[in-house]
Amino acid sequence: MLLCRISAVSRTLAGWGRRSPRGSGLLLQRAVSLSCSRGHGGGGAQPVDPQAVYRDSVLLPRTEFPMKLVGRALVEREVQIQQECDFAELYSWQRERKAKKKFSLHDGPPYANGAPHVGHALNKILKDIRNRFEVLRGRQVHYVPGWDCHGLPIELKALGGLCASGLTPLQIRQRAREFAEGAIAQQKAAFQRWGVMADWEQCYYTFDGPYEAAQLKVFQEMYSKGLVYQDYKPVFWSPSSRTALAEAELEYNPEHVSRAVYATFALTTPPPGLPAEEGLDDVSLLVWTTQPWTLPANQAVCYMPNAEYSVVKRADTSQLLLVAAERAAGLAALLGTELRSVSTFTGSQLEGGMCTHPMNPGVQVPLLPANHVTMAKGTGLVHTAPAHGMEDYSVASQFKLPVDCMVDDDGRFTELAGPQLQGLSVLTEGTEKVISMLRENGALVLEQQCVHSYPYDWRTKQPVLIRPSKQWFINTLSLRDKAKEVLQKVQVLPESARGSLLAMLDRRTYWCISRQRSWGVPIPVFYHKDSGEPLINKDTVTHIAELFKEKGSDCWWELPIETLLPPNVLKKAGAGAASDFVRGEDVLDIWFDSGSSWAAVLEGEGQEDPEEPERRLRWLPSSRRSPLGAELDSRADVCVEGKDQLGGWFQSSLLTSVAVRNKAPYKCLVVHGFAVSETGEKMSKSLGNVIDPDEVINGGKDGGAPAYGADVLRWWVAESNIFSELQIGSNALNSARDSISKLRNTLRFLLGNLQGFDPRTQSVDAKRMHYVDQYMLHLLRQFSMKVTDAYSEFDASRVIRLLQAFVTRDLSSFYFSIIKDRLYCDPEDSPGRRSCQTALEEILDGVTRSVAPILPHLAEEVYQLAPGHERGDTLFRSGWIKSSSVWQRPGLEEAVEGACAIRDSFLASIASKNAAQYDLTVAIQPGLLFELMESLQEEPTSTSSQLVELMMAARVNLVTELPRDLDPQALVRHGSFLINLEGGFIREESPFSIAVAPSAGARCPRCRRYTSESADCLCSRCQAVVSQAPPLRP
Repeated sequence: MLLCRISAVSRTLAGWGRRSPRGSGLLLQRAVSLSCSRGHGGGGAQPVDPQAVYRDSVLLPRTEFPMKLVGRALVEREVQIQQECDFAELYSWQRERKAKKKFSLHDGPPYANGAPHVGHALNKILKDIRNRFEVLRGRQVHYVPGWDCHGLPIELKALGGLCASGLTPLQIRQRAREFAEGAIAQQKAAFQRWGVMADWEQCYYTFDGPYEAAQLKVFQEMYSKGLVYQDYKPVFWSPSSRTALAEAELEYNPEHVSRAVYATFALTTPPPGLPAEEGLDDVSLLVWTTQPWTLPANQAVCYMPNAEYSVVKRADTSQLLLVAAERAAGLAALLGTELRSVSTFTGSQLEGGMCTHPMNPGVQVPLLPANHVTMAKGTGLVHTAPAHGMEDYSVASQFKLPVDCMVDDDGRFTELAGPQLQGLSVLTEGTEKVISMLRENGALVLEQQCVHSYPYDWRTKQPVLIRPSKQWFINTLSLRDKAKEVLQKVQVLPESARGSLLAMLDRRTYWCISRQRSWGVPIPVFYHKDSGEPLINKDTVTHIAELFKEKGSDCWWELPIETLLPPNVLKKAGAGAASDFVRGEDVLDIWFDSGSSWAAVLEGEGQEDPEEPERRLRWLPSSRRSPLGAELDSRADVCVEGKDQLGGWFQSSLLTSVAVRNKAPYKCLVVHGFAVSETGEKMSKSLGNVIDPDEVINGGKDGGAPAYGADVLRWWVAESNIFSELQIGSNALNSARDSISKLRNTLRFLLGNLQGFDPRTQSVDAKRMHYVDQYMLHLLRQFSMKVTDAYSEFDASRVIRLLQAFVTRDLSSFYFSIIKDRLYCDPEDSPGRRSCQTALEEILDGVTRSVAPILPHLAEEVYQLAPGHERGDTLFRSGWIKSSSVWQRPGLEEAVEGACAIRDSFLASIASKNAAQYDLTVAIQPGLLFELMESLQEEPTSTSSQLVELMMAARVNLVTELPRDLDPQALVRHGSFLINLEGGFIREESPFSIAVAPSAGARCPRCRRYTSESADCLCSRCQAVVSQAPPLRP
């Protein structure tokens, strides 16, 4: 038999050998050799491997797509992909195409003060993933990258330790601008290398004249509404920076150590509300403070009206102290002595009492009620210095107390503090001297070290003070209710961040927006030389805004006062000559700079210009000025920043927008966490755990760190839970690289099996495809819908989980293992193989597009080799995943999954053995399940049906009951499958039985299935394939 079959196919094998580039004509020689050796006993012939004879007739995967790209080759390939696929032109292309829907992601400007770091990578890549997804969906994306270019940190770095006192403001500003421009260029290059899509020639910068003009218009609107005012009140003051700071410019050091004291205020005038028998003679009020340096500025002692207070007597000294009743036990333990209660009364009865200042015996201070007094720490009595506390200032405002500041810009006591304290730094030697004076006056009861959270300057990392200063403020209290109202219409991810944002709004009653620096946008105010009265109104601000728009804000210092205040402006203001005024020296808080970005980028400044109805930034080219006002509703669809911006840009943008437009500048906020080391520590150069994104991509300069490429960095961002702290290090990066490598192998398998396939002409109609192929398209459709939802919800980590599950479970473990025989061994143009390739092409396309927003370099690399499009086409210009509702065919899912339930029982019965070595008998009673299995195998027994392929067995017998003459060695199992059709309207629990026995067939040397009639004999399918090879052409 074997000799006959080899003789029959030997003629056609010649055709295989000669036409196959891989066979090189050897197949015929090997076949003849085999035929001779088998037929005549060998006679000295060389032994031939039977499988090698047919190897070149098997259609194994072929592709140019490399299995691995590592090191320099990977880096160079990514750069090559960016160039070949026009990454730099993608944003412009999608802006110019017609689109029914728009999407706006407003970029919160990073600070232009240094090299790009991993925090930049996290933020920019996260934004780019969403933008690329929207481009693929066919939406027109509006994304203008920006930079925050002003502020003290840039000024300090630009000066490089030089003393600013020897430089003019313009000299300082020139140095700062040059430094910022250098940082911007460095960051911009990094963002482009990470694959971030944007028009990098059209960005916004807060130091550009048109931007500054838009910012001043926001300022003018707020001033006209009475929201901006000048006042003398306590602000956070940084002695190290010599400027006022806003809450958002603070960072709190939880390990700060203060010298806390318990000090006494002798009661000199008993409260009228207490009877004389309460024993208040020679009583002292005991107060506690962590800031002893503020005691010289004390103006009152505050109490809680509804709390109980007691006069207690010390057992060791007999001293009478007035404290809150609930604090007495804790104080007794602290002082190391018993405190015996003499009398008790409510706080409201203390009204009208007076006591002696502990450092100035001639000064009397009142006892006053206050709501900010708590019982958590201290004595229940609060020392009140209106110049050095926000709550203290509120008490002073209510009771008309003086607000005397005894501390200068450098954080030193002034002459108002007295000769003993003048010139001393309040936080160091000044505190020491105050404690010493308390001790000398007999007012010091106890001193202790107190570790607590304390505000520091976020740039200099030095402690700040609260001191009064004449500054410009925004009345945020009047904006609070409206801001909270509009926030209810804003989606916040995660929702828990909404509470933090609202809490910060509640704490912020005013916003100090003036800074005493040179590098910033000048506050457009003039002061009368004699009276000091400010000159500011709509006309003056509008004029300055026009100058800034044309010349930039340097003109505030460059132009003469007569140009800044021309006669027509002075006339409208009813003011005198320009020479009577001097220009202000303060600049606006950088949070006001960046917080006005919605006005410059989303609305623009062209509302009043009939030649620019689109309300876009004037510096954008006309092609970019498509109707932005309509497309964006002048609100961003989303803003994405770190959680530190809850008190920063998110809040400043909200307040300015609500003040001017009565609405939020965004529809959705995404608040992500920070990048930390793999041990969860904050990254610090001193700890040596800083991750440089450039080193991640290109490798270490000394060759120690591997080059991972940009896609690994992007995968890390996407895979992480962005709403918590994101750990990064070698383990995380290696894991990302390995995950991409596994995905790459899957894509390589798909590409290799699509070699020579053109879906435009060779695809099989979905209804004529094999059931398992249709089923995979059904799974692909479900996968694509879930992926689309995940991207839409800013959940790229869910995209990756879905992708990995689909690739690992549905493709590698299931589908690929089933179809290899059909792909490799069926005729090249057979309907079954083309059906499989049709499914594979759709799967390749869907998987590639699903991961493209995360891995754009890999996606474009695959797309260059994928079939079905013209050479030079790029993936990002060709749309999102194309799935069809036709793929959800009724009964399809139940048919394949029912077969899979039977398959699971079969594979479990043979443990880890080769399923192809067994015959399987499936017994199902007549009913729905039997009918579904009949759709996969029409005949009672088969070695080539779709059911056989699914089972991966040698033969499948489909019967209504197990035969009585089963092989005694057959393994029998029973199971059931729940059929659920018509949305649950049809439900049927269908039992089945299987019998498994070793196959009676022999192993085919070509396909390796056990379906041959004898050893080394081709099975009927392979014999037909080999014998039907095309005849040789002359």
